[in-house]
Amino acid sequence: MNTPVTLGGFSAPDSELARKAASLVERVHSKALLHHVHRTWWFAEFLGKQRGLKYDREAVYLAALMHDLGLTNEFAAEQRFEVDGADAASRFLVANGYAESKAELVWDAIALHSSAGIAVRKQPEIALVYMGAHVDVMGMSLEEITPSLVDDTLQLYPRIGMKAAFTAALAEVGRKKPFTAIGSGIGDIARRHVHGFHCPNVCDLIEDAPFES
Repeated sequence: MNTPVTLGGFSAPDSELARKAASLVERVHSKALLHHVHRTWWFAEFLGKQRGLKYDREAVYLAALMHDLGLTNEFAAEQRFEVDGADAASRFLVANGYAESKAELVWDAIALHSSAGIAVRKQPEIALVYMGAHVDVMGMSLEEITPSLVDDTLQLYPRIGMKAAFTAALAEVGRKKPFTAIGSGIGDIARRHVHGFHCPNVCDLIEDAPFES
């Protein structure tokens, strides 16, 4: 039996469902994105403890590990990648006997994990997944985490080209589903990295609305 991963005196959830989720993401993600989702969990955990929040650790763990399923070939569908991932995670959880109310919480955490100004106002589980992901992607709130914990996390889950891999994954979303880039960071990335990228401008959508004024 594998020993749960421990960092800074904290151990990752190690239920049967947690192990199944870890196996799932290991199968579908590249190494760079796999390390990102694990770091997301640890950074969320460190911030949760630092801020004294009360939360369902397993729900945060499950949501953190599966928050980018919508970027994978297996689970990408027709919606925003966050929603594709939330749908896939919810199906997986319910199929494995997870309570539907908790699956809905995980769905919200994944669907809102890129929603600045919204996720942090929701339940702690939702806020923490957003914060953990943004520590890793943009360095937000990094100063709240003890440097030794950051170093230990990076040693266990090295970044191995994270910036380039993550940018490429989002650019691919923009290439395949440009309509999902409206009002999101996908548009910024695709305009820089996808030749010929075009998605409707919100100004045009307002102007083209079927009303006189």
